[in-house]
Amino acid sequence: MTGREPRDDAELKKELDATLHARRELGDEYESALVDSFLEKVEQQLDGAVDRRVRRQLAEQQMVVARGSRSPQGSDSWGERFGFGIVSLVLAIPLSAIGGGVAHLPGLLVAWAGIVGVNVVQAARLSPDFFGRRKGKSDSDWEE
Repeated sequence: MTGREPRDDAELKKELDATLHARRELGDEYESALVDSFLEKVEQQLDGAVDRRVRRQLAEQQMVVARGSRSPQGSDSWGERFGFGIVSLVLAIPLSAIGGGVAHLPGLLVAWAGIVGVNVVQAARLSPDFFGRRKGKSDSDWEE
């Protein structure tokens, strides 16, 4: 599927024929204006096709979300996990300093327990099988 409709191709062919006919009648001095006009119409056709495609993809994604499953381009990308880990480590420095400075070792332990807790929750959110066995795995390793 090319994404173009035959109607659009026919309209563009008519526009091109009309532009070429007008150029023959008007001469070379109007060529750039005629080409600009034709290209503007082509751009409008492309914009319409892109808009339709984007609306269709958004509707498909909304259907996936409405059905309760994750979208194909889910939020569990490597970039998100890596970014969250980096931000977590960067924020760990001032939190450790504050916790250690105010309450010494217990403050430091509380700060790091919070950091670890946030990362565990994030990992569990991105990987549903983080805390348990994977779906479909049997109760015993002996069964197949």
